[in-house]
Amino acid sequence: MTAPLRVALLGCGTVGSQVLRLISEQSDDLTARIGRRVEVAGIAVRRPAHHADVPADLLTTDAHALVTRDDVDLVVEVIGGIEPARTLMLAAFEAGKSVVSANKALLAEDGVALHAAAAKAGVDLYYEAAVAGAIPLLRPLRESLAGDQIRRVVGIVNGTTNYILSRMAETGAGFAEALAEATELGYAEADPTADVDGFDAAAKAAILASLAFHTPVTASDVHREGISAVSATDVARAAEIGCTVKLLAICERVTGPNGDAMSDTVAVRVHPAMIPTSHPLAAVGGAFNAVFVEAEAAGQLMFYGQGAGGEPTASAVLGDLVAVARNRLAGAAGQSSTGYANLAVRPMDETPTRYHVSLDVADKPGVLATVAHEFAVHDVSISTVRQDGSGDAATLVIVTHSAPDAALSATIAALRDMPAVRGVTSVLRVEGLS
Repeated sequence: MTAPLRVALLGCGTVGSQVLRLISEQSDDLTARIGRRVEVAGIAVRRPAHHADVPADLLTTDAHALVTRDDVDLVVEVIGGIEPARTLMLAAFEAGKSVVSANKALLAEDGVALHAAAAKAGVDLYYEAAVAGAIPLLRPLRESLAGDQIRRVVGIVNGTTNYILSRMAETGAGFAEALAEATELGYAEADPTADVDGFDAAAKAAILASLAFHTPVTASDVHREGISAVSATDVARAAEIGCTVKLLAICERVTGPNGDAMSDTVAVRVHPAMIPTSHPLAAVGGAFNAVFVEAEAAGQLMFYGQGAGGEPTASAVLGDLVAVARNRLAGAAGQSSTGYANLAVRPMDETPTRYHVSLDVADKPGVLATVAHEFAVHDVSISTVRQDGSGDAATLVIVTHSAPDAALSATIAALRDMPAVRGVTSVLRVEGLS
């Protein structure tokens, strides 16, 4: 053993404080696994007075000076956001430091440039903690499945929304009621916008798609819909056909015309969808995360576990820290993300999806035929139809076959204008039905 590896920690909040604790408590094990002792050289925070439980000599407000110090070997970034995190990462790379990050927003927006900067400096950028907390997911996509072709990645990657939808299914509560419960229990932030409107899941979907399909994908490429419009009626309708509602991040490689791989595209979307209760993702309840991967040779794989929280996320950070420390001692950077495929991102309008539609209609002869004709006009094939009702009103529940999303959306718009349709009461996409 020679000199210790010294770590600069950027941020000491929920995740950073757990990283600091684990480095201290697992010091002997980390030393054995890496081959060199790990020490915290300093911790950059905005308000040192708020961290009375941390040794004062480790705290600093000058993050740039910390990451560029000669006695710092590695940098752990857990402050989040775009700036100053991006500037600090680039400064660390220029100073020859590898970086471990949990910053999904930054990686989803500027991952290509950050990877290029790390590669130019000959250092590592690892970020297992950026998606699905403690679940080992990004490294399997990047390394374990490097010899395979991934066709699809579908996941529940936001614990807050999964808790809300789970409670709606269990209790019959509406969205607002379930959100209030999630907030009271600490699963939802005081401002839940990033979660319930799908921004958090979209950033994670961009990272997953970039790794799975070797194609640069940013958060702005991801079609995003949140769950605030999901009603108790939607959840009840799903149960009637043996389904449940989940907010899904869906990343898929769409085969080009005539099976030409050179014209394949990537479709990346986040939206609520009905999935059959027989699907493995349907059983993922509460605030847990799970990701389902389909590959050509490996077949179907599923990753499940704690998707958020200080301790689970810190566990993923420490795993990356061990990896980059070993690489540093070996004198070489590890495997990085590749964008060689550079596939085009398919617009949502062109992406094939399926709809489940509930309509309140007048209960009189010819209505079903008129509704079915409207689907046919837009080249949307109907898979199943169920009609319930009595008196002068009825409910039509229609599940379509796969069609371009633009055609499905146009059909719904036309139905809303039909005199025989009193209301479109529920519209949700459907995934996983045969």
